[in-house]
Amino acid sequence: MADQAPAIELRGISKAFGPVQANKDISISVMPGTIHGIIGENGAGKSTLMSILYGFYKADAGEIFINGQKTDIPDSQAAIAAGIGMVFQHFKLVQNFTVLENIILGAEDGGLLKPSLAKARKTLLELEKEYELNADPDAVIEDIGVGKQQRVEILKALYRQAEILILDEPTGVLTPAEADQLFRILHRLKDEGKTIILITHKLREIMDATDTVSVMRRGEMTATVKTYETNPENLAELMVGRKVLLQIDKAPAKPGETVLDIENLHVVDQAGVERVKGISLNVRAGEIVGVAGVAGNGQSELMEVLGGMRPGTGSVQLKGQPLPLSGLGSDGQARRQQGIAHVPEDRQREGLIMDFYAWENVAFGYHHNPEYQRNRLLMDNAALRADTERKIEKFDVRPANGWLTAKNFSGGNQQKIVVAREIESEPELLLIGQPTRGVDVGAIEFIHRQIVALRDAGKAVLLVSVELDEILSLSDRIAVMFDGHIMGERLPGETDEKELGLLMAGMNGEAA
Repeated sequence: MADQAPAIELRGISKAFGPVQANKDISISVMPGTIHGIIGENGAGKSTLMSILYGFYKADAGEIFINGQKTDIPDSQAAIAAGIGMVFQHFKLVQNFTVLENIILGAEDGGLLKPSLAKARKTLLELEKEYELNADPDAVIEDIGVGKQQRVEILKALYRQAEILILDEPTGVLTPAEADQLFRILHRLKDEGKTIILITHKLREIMDATDTVSVMRRGEMTATVKTYETNPENLAELMVGRKVLLQIDKAPAKPGETVLDIENLHVVDQAGVERVKGISLNVRAGEIVGVAGVAGNGQSELMEVLGGMRPGTGSVQLKGQPLPLSGLGSDGQARRQQGIAHVPEDRQREGLIMDFYAWENVAFGYHHNPEYQRNRLLMDNAALRADTERKIEKFDVRPANGWLTAKNFSGGNQQKIVVAREIESEPELLLIGQPTRGVDVGAIEFIHRQIVALRDAGKAVLLVSVELDEILSLSDRIAVMFDGHIMGERLPGETDEKELGLLMAGMNGEAA
């Protein structure tokens, strides 16, 4: 191994976007047959660096070596030819194509599709068997879950004979069980001699999965260490330049009056499938109620009804006053006026308009607030931009530029914009779904503190998260959902991940 050339070597890579220096003189070596982690805060330049390696961006300076050979990678086709595959945080799949069609897309053999599909089906079955990447080749992408979609992305790269795999935040949309399965697959790929680069903000994944880890901060490479020679606390400090609390430090809750009272709530989707099946739940002032469950068991629909985005039947009251459940746009606006703020699970589809400026996104849902009104006809844009600057500074949004469109921020910084907008409205009830999805450790600590501060100010918080450690550490009470039902409630100090996992799998309280 000592005499072996690195599978990947980047020398002096720099990349700027206007005044923003995304990568600055970065050098890194990745040995073949290893899992190499890259961590850093949101906006540290991790994804930019990997996009250069995959040919999405052209570096302003620097060189790339693949297996010891200097390699020019002007585009993704050149990267694929060099044996590199990339699985992006937001999958690049055609939703109404089948698994098989997505896998051969761009890699067809000649002008006739039928022979290509036949060859691909045979190869796909071999790859599935070799790496335990089970995926129905005839399933349509939009009909399968995100965990299986990710397997399709990996199969797509392997079908193109990738020897080097880059995975960008691969567990951001996966359940704990799906994440465990993914890492079993990655170790199998490693055992077969593949080289894997894992970009993640989750320190536990770095410690469990990688051989070596590189740390980036503000566009520069600050350290590369053997994983067994470090620990989560040290990595967190290298990432953010200061000590980080990995456990939430909060006083016991002091619950007050009932703020949210849900009785016998039912939700039926557009296809006529009942997603929420008569649940009852309450949240009191000064407490955080966490809702745990595998994605797709009714948590999303619950939050959407409470946020006024989807119709439901039953009774929902806020401080004793009934809330309309029509799901019309007026419901969502009325919710905000009544003191309900909502951080949706999907920030890009439901929390932001990606082509609008940050300062415009800060106003969405709150544009009728008096502080943003010059008169009844005109918005006071100067006041709004000043308020955006304050929120950007407080929540450490990077780059600190309200004139950037939402799509020009990293996923974690997009999340900070949404969280800042909703928490700073000082609501009576905060609905918050997947608050730290795709967010780095320093920002996770900050967002958690803001949620706890809201609770300590006497506000009610309903939290939905697939991260069990987040549920356990943030919640004062935990409700577990399975198949549209609440399987039981637990106090964090009287349960653990194993018991919650059993409830999430549909086992009743006695069995769990």
